[in-house]
Amino acid sequence: MDKKTTSLDGTSIAYERTGQGPAVILVSGAMSTGATVAPLAGPLSDRFSVIAYDRRGRGGSGDTAPYSVAREVEDLAALIDVAGGEASLYGISSGGALALEAAASGLPVRQVAVYEVPFVVYEGGAEQLAEYTEHLTEALGDGRRGDAVELFLRLTGLAEEMIQGARRSPMWAGMEAIAPSLAYDNAVMGDGLVPRARLASIGVPVLSAAGSASPAWMREAARAVAESAPRGTYRTLEGQTHMVDPNVLAPVLAEFFSSAP
Repeated sequence: MDKKTTSLDGTSIAYERTGQGPAVILVSGAMSTGATVAPLAGPLSDRFSVIAYDRRGRGGSGDTAPYSVAREVEDLAALIDVAGGEASLYGISSGGALALEAAASGLPVRQVAVYEVPFVVYEGGAEQLAEYTEHLTEALGDGRRGDAVELFLRLTGLAEEMIQGARRSPMWAGMEAIAPSLAYDNAVMGDGLVPRARLASIGVPVLSAAGSASPAWMREAARAVAESAPRGTYRTLEGQTHMVDPNVLAPVLAEFFSSAP
């Protein structure tokens, strides 16, 4: 991320911009940086001006205490200013929840596309998330960043042997470095339930997509997002999982962002 802008609270936000045309801002999910979503910029940049950025507390961006979801919305407002005063948003996973909240907050957003926002629609999901929140808060409060990462990986359903393998891998240090931002994504997700009333306040078109090879509850959650937004549309991407292929996703996003708001 070679450029910087400043959010309302003075936090420096790192970003990079490629392509020409209407602006599209890419919002990454938990344990991710702008580099995670940047592969989408290539296939979109022939029709759009694409901004990938490091969310606060990770990558090249700064951080300012205390955290609140409203500050992350202000970060997007600063990037929209960079983009010329209006932009479409794409967010994956918990980044999708942030993109939806930004639109509901009244930012000058043309359209919002999200992929597999992990709202809990299965029995016991809210209780599971509440327990995760408690343990995550304890781990981060004690400075146990590695334990915080393990908690998150277990929440995603990763097998224990894979978690321990990750802990021994060279990438683990980088994961621990951004572990405090797990609390931010957790805050963005709220109580974990589909925020139907909040989504109902979004007046712009919303595309909510999921992969056909992802768990059924993720498709159900994606469909619930689309049904809750007044101008929502649901799409299933054949053969895709939560690790969606940018070359499969990009044409779907391009079609949606090219349509009239």
